[in-house]
Formats: sequence, structure tokens, C-alpha cells
Amino acid sequence: MKKFKLLPLFALLGGALTISSCSKKEEAAAAPASTTVSADAMAQIKALGFSTQNVKVVEGGYVVEGDMLLTPELLASAPGYSTLRVGQDEQYRTTNLVGSLPRVITVSISSSFPSAYVSAIDEAIRRYNAEGLRISFRRVSSGAEMPVKYSSNLGPGVLGQSGGFPSGGNPAPGFTLVPNVINSSNINYIATIMAHEMGHCVGMRHTDYYNRAYSCGGSASNEGASTVGAILIPGTPSTAEPNSWMLACVGNGVNRPFTTNDRTALNYIY
Repeated sequence: MKKFKLLPLFALLGGALTISSCSKKEEAAAAPASTTVSADAMAQIKALGFSTQNVKVVEGGYVVEGDMLLTPELLASAPGYSTLRVGQDEQYRTTNLVGSLPRVITVSISSSFPSAYVSAIDEAIRRYNAEGLRISFRRVSSGAEMPVKYSSNLGPGVLGQSGGFPSGGNPAPGFTLVPNVINSSNINYIATIMAHEMGHCVGMRHTDYYNRAYSCGGSASNEGASTVGAILIPGTPSTAEPNSWMLACVGNGVNRPFTTNDRTALNYIY
């Protein structure tokens, strides 16, 4: 089965889906003034435990590890990081988590999306809410903490981009998707992509951060790990986790509801 990066900067998905409605509004961010990453920024990214390979300058900060936005404020805050170990894979999260628990996080979706995306965000919300966590999600029409934004173009092959990680006890401010690159109306597949990006917004990193080749194929590539250490979650297996919703890559059309290990990690954090 071919593997595709889950919201990477250079996706391998082929084909294009033409959005014909003339009423749809583009919400793509403006291009940054410079595409050069400064030495200081690289040093901060490395110090925070993220990969410095293929760092991209975008509006609002730097995209690292394919789909995660690090804002200048996050880089300046220099938070620590720790890992939640699940078997031989690790659920990796920042120490910046959503605070003021229990908490309901509001989610909205741009009216520019096809109808399948509305059904998909409802499914992604349902998956989280079914876990009985101390965070839950509720869809609203506007003014949401976590908006799902529409874009027709974020660059060649770009499926989308997350809004970063939690800051100040609040979730990251949503994420952007590009339907004509995702090129699917499969609700469970789109919900899997959305749930993945929601995971980043509440503080989760890729399960296979230590070796993206696990889900993406190709040469081994470590996204960068913290030196803080790992917290072993009791009761998790010692075998690999092949179906986590936070794996870096997903096959086109693949549905990834939460696995037992995913649920353990989510319940440990929230």
C-alpha cells in the first residue's frame, strides 16, 4: 500500500479535485517576507527537541516535521518536552497542554469546504468526546477557539498546516486544509486527518517522531527527541503501534480511529 504523509509540506498524493463553486473564498495565508531560516531560529528549534531538517518559513512562524507550526512566541518561551512511551513507539507531547480543565474547546469549519468536511469534523469531534476526557469539543458556527480554515493553495503538494501547539493554557488556533490536494470525499479518512491535526493543537506530536520511515517509508528520519526522558505508561504492549492516529503518514483513504494505546495516552494527559 502506498503511504502518504499526513499533512506534510510535500505530499505525495496525486491528482486534483476541482472546487467549482465561485462563492468559495480562499483563506490562504500571505507568503512570508523571507524564506530564509535564521541561525538563531534553527538553534531554538533544535533546543526544543524538533528536527531542523526541511524547516519551512511560513506566515506566523516555522513549519517543522511536516505539519507543525512553531510560532516565534513558542520558540521564545523555550518550554520543556517529555515523552509518553507506548510500547516501542512513543506518544510524544509538549509540556504545553490545554489548561483550565475540564474544558470544552469550540471548533468551527469554514463554509468554503465541501459538505463531506462538515461531516468529517463532526466525526473527529465524536471520536474525542467518546473518550470521556477532561477536554471535549463542540462545533460552533463562528468565533471558535479551533477554526478549521480553507485554502486552495499552500504550496506545491501541501495538504495542510497545523496552527502549532497549545500556548498559555489554550489550544493552538486551529489548522488549515487544502481539499483539492487531499482529493477525497471519504468522511472517515478526512476525519482521521482532522483528528490528527486536533491532536497537535492540544499538544500531541507524531507517534513515530523517532523514525518517520515507520509510517512514511524511505530512509530512517528522526524528527528530533527531547533529552528530558520518557514516561512509561503501564499496561501498554512492547510491540510496535502500526495504526496510531498520530503517525506521521497515512495511506490515501485509510481510517485511523483511536487504538488502545492512543486512548491510554490521551487519558494519561487529559
